[in-house]
Amino acid sequence: MFLTILLQSVAVASIAKVGAAFGAAISVIGAAFGISRIGSTALESIARQPEAASDIRSSMILSAALIEGVAMFAVVVCFLVLFV
Repeated sequence: MFLTILLQSVAVASIAKVGAAFGAAISVIGAAFGISRIGSTALESIARQPEAASDIRSSMILSAALIEGVAMFAVVVCFLVLFV
C-alpha cells in the first residue's frame, strides 16, 4: 500500500516537471516568434518611411522589452512549479 502511494506521488512529480519544462519551452518559443515579428515589421516600416525611423525603433524596443518581461515571468512560474 505504502509503495503504491509512493510510486504515484513520484509519477505525479515527474509529470509536473515535464509539464513545467514544456511550459517554459512554449513561452520562450512564443517570445522569440513575437520579437522576430516585431523586428521584421519594424524593418519593413523603416524601409517604407525612413524619416520615422527613430519613432519606429523606440516603439520596437519598448514592445520587445514587454514581450521579454512576459516571457521571463512565464519561465519563472515554470521554475517555481519545478522546485516548489
